[in-house]
Amino acid sequence: MPEKSHKHVTCENCLSRQNSLFGSFCGEEVDLLERQKSCSYFKKNQPLFIEGSAPRGVYCINEGKVKIFARGEEGKEQIIHLAAAGEVVGFRAMFSGEPYKVSATTLEESNICFIGKSDFLDLVDSNPTLRNGIMKELSKELADRATFITNMAQKSVRERLAFSLLMLQDIYKEEMINLSREDMANFVGTATETLIRLLKDFKEEELIATHARRVEILDREGLLRVAGN
Repeated sequence: MPEKSHKHVTCENCLSRQNSLFGSFCGEEVDLLERQKSCSYFKKNQPLFIEGSAPRGVYCINEGKVKIFARGEEGKEQIIHLAAAGEVVGFRAMFSGEPYKVSATTLEESNICFIGKSDFLDLVDSNPTLRNGIMKELSKELADRATFITNMAQKSVRERLAFSLLMLQDIYKEEMINLSREDMANFVGTATETLIRLLKDFKEEELIATHARRVEILDREGLLRVAGN
């Protein structure tokens, strides 16, 4: 059986681009972006970049999902963000001049486009709309991260799980949440055994249903109450 490969998607026809940092591009801007990017197929659990490595460019997700995480002293992952189609990953490191502070790995089979560092920085220098979009994205991320950290620091594990499931539903949209129990525990910030026990409790309370490892939200309002929101 032949190795699966990427699907070449032109920037002009890419539906995911419309919701990305490049969504405002048109005409010659799209043509330039098309010439500068390359598409690649990534298997599940394949790294895009690892913590401590030098940034080479940015990754725009056409299809699939990517986890952004850091490792603690004992090597345990703490997932800090899940990126979905339309998101550009790795652009923050372009401006710091420092190695990546986090790692990025695919959660599922993904089609991802890559733009080299110099080409991306040239785009930023020449396109005020892209610059403004990046500033807005960084500002929003700072506010979202503050809310996330506050919630995770002040809530019980049960409340954090409810809060996390609501966030994950927003990421997965019409799909069921499809994360390994270990990844979900690393997102919530708890032990896998504790997560499994709490998921069982939520299932008995008819807040969720499980289908193998997939999680279906049955009662969003109920989860909101549990999360204390």
